[in-house]
Amino acid sequence: MNIPAFQPSMYLALVPVISLVTVALLVLLFDALWDEEKRRNLGWLTFGGVLLTLVLTAFLAAPGGSSSLVWGGMLRHDWLSFTFTLIFLFGAGITALLSMDIPALGRRGEAYILLLVSTVGMILMASAADIIMLFLAVETTSIPLYILAGFFTKDDKSTEAGFKYLLFGAMTSSVMLYGLSLLYGFTRTTSLEGVAMGLMDFSPGLALGTLVLLLVGFGFKISLFPLHFWAPDVYEGAPTPIAGFLSTASKAAGFAVLMRVFLTVYPSLNAYWPMLIAIAAAFSMTVGNLLALNQKNIKRMLAYSSIAHAGYALTGFVAVSELGVNSVVFYLGAYLLTNLAAFGAVAVFWRITGTDEIADYAGLSRRKPWLALAMLAAFLSLAGMPPFGGFIAKVLVFAAAVEAGYIWLVVVGVLNSIVGLYYYLKVLNEIYHHRNEETEGLPLPITAPQGLALVVLSAGVILIGFLFTPFFNLGAVAAAALF
Repeated sequence: MNIPAFQPSMYLALVPVISLVTVALLVLLFDALWDEEKRRNLGWLTFGGVLLTLVLTAFLAAPGGSSSLVWGGMLRHDWLSFTFTLIFLFGAGITALLSMDIPALGRRGEAYILLLVSTVGMILMASAADIIMLFLAVETTSIPLYILAGFFTKDDKSTEAGFKYLLFGAMTSSVMLYGLSLLYGFTRTTSLEGVAMGLMDFSPGLALGTLVLLLVGFGFKISLFPLHFWAPDVYEGAPTPIAGFLSTASKAAGFAVLMRVFLTVYPSLNAYWPMLIAIAAAFSMTVGNLLALNQKNIKRMLAYSSIAHAGYALTGFVAVSELGVNSVVFYLGAYLLTNLAAFGAVAVFWRITGTDEIADYAGLSRRKPWLALAMLAAFLSLAGMPPFGGFIAKVLVFAAAVEAGYIWLVVVGVLNSIVGLYYYLKVLNEIYHHRNEETEGLPLPITAPQGLALVVLSAGVILIGFLFTPFFNLGAVAAAALF
């Protein structure tokens, strides 16, 4: 593999990583300098730093006409990595806003530092062009999230969530690492492109074996059936903004790696692995939606919903086409806006009431109409109802699957969408049609950072449903980088 000579403009690809590390160091500094009262501003500092990083990335780090290798060939700078970087940065910024007024979280500098470090890992995951960098990026992403999931050390559910996430994450990472080591052993190279060329000399059976081992690690990150079992307990116990970040940005990072590795390393197995992915997608949609039906806790319901949405997104990926990858990128962007809005509203409600039970949302439309409206937009978008972004996203992934001949998978997806509509409407029924006389007159204040986050997310859910062409075109350019 020929590594290109040093070019300053090419190394602007590292702008988001350098900027986020700088923001993390500033948070560490001011966490030591500020007293307890001022530490709430660490959230604003993190949000402002991430927003500045997003702007700098958009204007300075956009790829040129073709992809390029940076950092000694360890990272690939192309439109796919650029697009996912924007997704990760947006998710981190919104999560910082939603975390600011959460007790035992919003005034802890280490929480924001862990969030920023995990975001750096996600950026490296989406850009990895080498199996060593890939594994380091996965662990850089995961370890801070293990800590954040169990951040409420005095809450048994939170500590249980952190321990379970760590235990299952370490297990699946070890299986993935074994698959990566086999790839190196077979091909004697760590470059993804070199591995792809080396695998052509081996039987499809051996290559497919390594693919299954990698799928264990990637499937855990996206909560794919049958590697989904950790999600409900972790989402329920983790701080709500962190659960939202896990279900959106972390899932998007898993998809970025899955698409890059499978389409780069295993093109010779395109006749085999799409059916394996299609079967896993069908089970994820079905199991996730069926188990969500009877949930009483809204965070557990959203966890099973997240499992189902992993299946929906994979419906587009099995097409192994530019439209398929484009549809997945668009789906993940729309899902980020939608699910962060849902978890943001849940975080606001929990901050005041201390409960996540669906029954306690009765009469919310009378207590806080604007919060109820944000939940309405988020849940209808999750259900795939027009004119919200979730509807366009599902149409695109289903269209890609139909184009590739996976009619049966689209039928499964449509039927599961109908099932999912039921439990989303069940929550909205509590919010709008039921009443709670004991709580109806009680105030439900929304703080400025949480209100800003919900306004941006709700507007984004609606905007991406109406003006989806720019986002679709960006996804098309990102998809072209893999073909």
